[in-house]
Amino acid sequence: MFLLIVIILIISFILYEAIALLPSFLYWKRKKVSYISLQSTLKRMIFMDKSYFEMVRDDCKKFAGKRYFGSYLSIYPALYVTDIDLIKQMFVKDFEHFTDRFDLLNAQSDPIINKNLLAARGKQWKELRTTVSPVFTNSKMKAMFVLIAESARKFVEHFDAMDGDTIEVEMKEAFCKYTNDVIASCAFGAQCDSLKNPKNEIYLAGKIVTTTTPFKVLNVLFVTLFPKFNRIFGLNGFPKGISHVFKRIITQTIRTRENEGIIRPDLIHQLMEARRGKLQQENSNSDEVTGFATVSESKDLKSKSTLEITDDVITAQAIIFFMAGYEASSTLLSFLSHELATNPDVQQKLIREIDDHLSYSDSISFEMVTKMKYLDQVVTEALRKWPTAFILFRKCTKEYTIQPKQEGEFPLTLQKGALTIIPFVATHYNEEYFENPDAFIPERFDDENKKNVIPGSYTPFGIGPRNCIGSRFALLEIKCLVANILSKFEFQVTEKTNIPLKLHKTLPMSIDGGVILSLKRRNVIKE
Repeated sequence: MFLLIVIILIISFILYEAIALLPSFLYWKRKKVSYISLQSTLKRMIFMDKSYFEMVRDDCKKFAGKRYFGSYLSIYPALYVTDIDLIKQMFVKDFEHFTDRFDLLNAQSDPIINKNLLAARGKQWKELRTTVSPVFTNSKMKAMFVLIAESARKFVEHFDAMDGDTIEVEMKEAFCKYTNDVIASCAFGAQCDSLKNPKNEIYLAGKIVTTTTPFKVLNVLFVTLFPKFNRIFGLNGFPKGISHVFKRIITQTIRTRENEGIIRPDLIHQLMEARRGKLQQENSNSDEVTGFATVSESKDLKSKSTLEITDDVITAQAIIFFMAGYEASSTLLSFLSHELATNPDVQQKLIREIDDHLSYSDSISFEMVTKMKYLDQVVTEALRKWPTAFILFRKCTKEYTIQPKQEGEFPLTLQKGALTIIPFVATHYNEEYFENPDAFIPERFDDENKKNVIPGSYTPFGIGPRNCIGSRFALLEIKCLVANILSKFEFQVTEKTNIPLKLHKTLPMSIDGGVILSLKRRNVIKE
């Protein structure tokens, strides 16, 4: 009888939620905004005839010339803002109206996950950002580069020890193991060597979090379709128990370091320093050091934080650092390796630059990576063409009105809680800003041409105060490995290489069928 009552209550609640959706069907029509219907959105979400990346590109083309258009994210009305000037007005100048990210997966229900920078809101986010931002300055990245370089060296040595002149590799899986080792070392203070030991605890946890399964898709759909139900029962889109695995690892590491006085240039040490009040912002932090794509920290955030830095807070930052570094960086490396293999002229030009720098040194150093201009152009172009964070979500935290500017526009008032989306893929593939956008052309970002890049048209790491805090780290992680690989090998296509690339029909951007390439040994002769 009790079970029957519970089932009836659940069904009643779901029906109540479904009835509450009815006004959404007319949401954008009532606001006099051009839009994609809820019916079309739900149909595409169910059948997924193409990747979400391609859907967003097509939608932006459909409304080309308009500053914004209405659509839906699952059942939520969402305003897609595509005009550069309006994006800068809303999310930079008027940032106080859009301070929070949209909690799509109900991360607030997890007592550890809700303390990370992505999930934090309002004052909590500002204090957390102020606390964590000094960890990612150039001087800290230079110190941490030693750990990154060690993982890159082990990656190349693993394949260099194999027999044969060419070694066939599924690059996404290999790059996941590299990024896992980098993040394990830099965030958790752990040594993994996942190519030799793929069953290590951190790598397996990462696979659980990032692997898409039918159950996980259904779980995410349920979380997004019935938000009130999820808040009541504490459901979220993050796998149960994973945060506790990471907390155990980090808590043990913190206690060991406190007891034994261990100092290591990684995220845990820097946050432990912040807890002691010894981590401060730096006055000099030139973005040019790590590359063109690097984003700047907002000057408004450099006030002193009063946030209590508990073990849970440190764990939460390490988890989100792990998630971003593990999945996003390995995905970008996969696309980049495919571009180099299918654009041999670009690859050979990059190899010549690497060889030139290595003629003065036996190893890839921080100074070398940051001075290689063509390497920066190649990575910058890969981020333009394949931005893993191709859309960003922002929630309206204070009522905001967009005044009409174009013909056919009316004053558009966004209520508190309204969802806004910035589809960066719209500008990255707009011929007005980047000629022949489907082509891979690193020269777009050489010393002469990068001066002509319109501010706001290139934003792979976001825009405004809530941009990606780890852009410097990500760029160093990617550049270091590419330079190390190309010092010994070159990427080549095989019969199994998908040409052209086909994107997987999932929200996290990925390549359908993976990226299968050959690592061909180079005959490197040093004088």
